[in-house]
Amino acid sequence: MSRHILAAFPSASESSLAKIYSTSCNLDYLPENILIDVLSYLSVRELVRAGRVCKRWRRLVKDQKLWRLVDLTAWKGMTSRILWVLLRQYLGCGLRYLRLRGLLLSVRGGTFLSEAWLKALSTKCPRLSKLYLLHADLRSLPSCQLLPPSLKVLELQGCELPHGFFNQGIAASPQENTAPSGISIECLILNSVPSFKDQHLQSLTSWERLSRLELCDTFHVTANGLRGCAAKEGVCGLEGLFRLKFLEMSITTRQGYQRPMASLGLETGWLGLEELSLGGKEVAPGFPYASRLKDLKRLYLKACTLDELQVLHNCKMLRGLPGFLRLEFLDVVFQPRRCSPEGAAGGEGEQDQEGEEEAADADHGDNGNNDNKPDKLIQNLRRLLAVMLPCCTLAFNNCSVQHNSNLGSNLFI
Repeated sequence: MSRHILAAFPSASESSLAKIYSTSCNLDYLPENILIDVLSYLSVRELVRAGRVCKRWRRLVKDQKLWRLVDLTAWKGMTSRILWVLLRQYLGCGLRYLRLRGLLLSVRGGTFLSEAWLKALSTKCPRLSKLYLLHADLRSLPSCQLLPPSLKVLELQGCELPHGFFNQGIAASPQENTAPSGISIECLILNSVPSFKDQHLQSLTSWERLSRLELCDTFHVTANGLRGCAAKEGVCGLEGLFRLKFLEMSITTRQGYQRPMASLGLETGWLGLEELSLGGKEVAPGFPYASRLKDLKRLYLKACTLDELQVLHNCKMLRGLPGFLRLEFLDVVFQPRRCSPEGAAGGEGEQDQEGEEEAADADHGDNGNNDNKPDKLIQNLRRLLAVMLPCCTLAFNNCSVQHNSNLGSNLFI
């Protein structure tokens, strides 16, 4: 710092330089808005410590701009007493997003999310819209209705749930024009929640605003459970999760897991579902049934291994969806096909389309060695799908090709 001051004032004396240096290092001369920007880079624990420096800093630390996003997952030794102190002294109407870590994996164990604290949180933080709970034991809470009513997004990872956690009162009929009441959560994300079962999924049918559901590594959800809550026409109108627009299902852990995948429940269709995301072991059983979702607009496939013929066959059935707009592959490993495209296509129309692609490749002078390159194989698959789904946007992100030296040089056309 002194070197920069000396370069800026070459003719200044040592006493004046010392005065300038001490003035420049005094944070009291900085405007409060700049100090708040500096404090925004601190963690919650560091903010609390900074508030002990002086009265001015204590007042600045309590500014609600610093408490919009509160992440307490990295705070080791979190207790209910600390939560009460934070709520009474710091958290307020500026809070939008709260992240908490529970005590399931702690040596001490126990619970710290009490009904009294959640009620106080709802009163003091009326604008809280997103809540993330990690390794929290929620079995002491009878229902999720104890959570702040302002929540729009609820994300649970590695949590334990009671049997009736997602239950609420009787939902309004879809024919009624009254405003939705009860639980106002619009997005529910469950990641590695082994206690989430079919009965919890069925309870979500009473949620009147749920439009996005993500089920990641929820092993106890079955195809029958998914089939039972799918949106369909009933005696009194639409039944099930008829307001759901986005559904994600993925099984990416437990290599030896052999139970039937829940995505098999898509075989009966799902009215109103516009976006579907399948990952891991849910892709193979669920991909063929994507064509039965008549309102589907976007399909995302990720973290899986797909055979080229399987992709072409399933995408051929997607042509019957009038509003289908986007197909995206993320972290997908493609397996090249062994047989000729004419013999595996199964239809004269597809044979003609693939024949046109062969002719186009021949005109560009492609040889067998170039076709074995991963980037070339994916490019050929992209061209085939573009002809098959002309109105659909295709995306290949971080995809690769599985090599097998026994397949020879005619892996792709």
